[in-house]
Amino acid sequence: MEPSRLSRAGLLLYGILTLGFLYLPLVAVGFASVSKARYLSFPIRRYDTGWYAEAMASDTVRDLLLISLKVAGLVTVISMIVGFFGALAFARYQWRFRGLFQKLILLPIFFPQTVLGLALLMWFNALGVVPSWHTAVVAHLVWISPIATLIIAIRAYSFDPTLEEAARDMGCSTLQILREITIPLLMPGVISAGLFAFLLSWGNFPLSLFTTGADSTLPEWLYAKMVAGYSPLVPTVGVLSVVASAVLLAVALLAPTLVRLWRRNAAD
Repeated sequence: MEPSRLSRAGLLLYGILTLGFLYLPLVAVGFASVSKARYLSFPIRRYDTGWYAEAMASDTVRDLLLISLKVAGLVTVISMIVGFFGALAFARYQWRFRGLFQKLILLPIFFPQTVLGLALLMWFNALGVVPSWHTAVVAHLVWISPIATLIIAIRAYSFDPTLEEAARDMGCSTLQILREITIPLLMPGVISAGLFAFLLSWGNFPLSLFTTGADSTLPEWLYAKMVAGYSPLVPTVGVLSVVASAVLLAVALLAPTLVRLWRRNAAD
């Protein structure tokens, strides 16, 4: 049964409104980043791209991007590793405390991040650890690793266990099975978990606020600048952050395809 003309028009209008709700704020930030006025106002009467030159020449902005990249990069790599083995324990193998493990591993996801950040800060102080970007990595991992585990576990649930059994019957060792069967089949889930981990860590504010100490990340700096007094440098740095994360994610998505093409050409 084909939808009526009125239904199609309603669906089209709904789609336009949804996309506008999602992307108009980003478009507004983009326009604000090229405004010549020092205060946010619409419509923008004078345009100037000088804020981008100032942002890219700023050592502070460069350090903020570097710290955010280090935190997000480490969190991504570690979350993919922890999530991979956690997913195997979560979904693949039967063991005595599996049910308890499944509940405990997901529990940090449901904690309010402000409460979790405060608890971790108190824990670091009790251990005599000075908050820095290293402690922010730990804090992000506490919250993001369970999410990565859940994403990879969804892929692991569709894993056919007879493939491993057949390989074991043919004399393959556990390491060979892991390298030749388990990792390749779970790799789409691992890559998805890595992308989610990077995005969640890159834009995280509550956990970073409590655990970075003097090593501020980009979201913290943007918030502090907005509180202290608005400047077009704030949306400019926000746009640069979005562009940087988009480029990194595009590279991560294209990397597996490029590796397969390189291997195919090398084999030929």
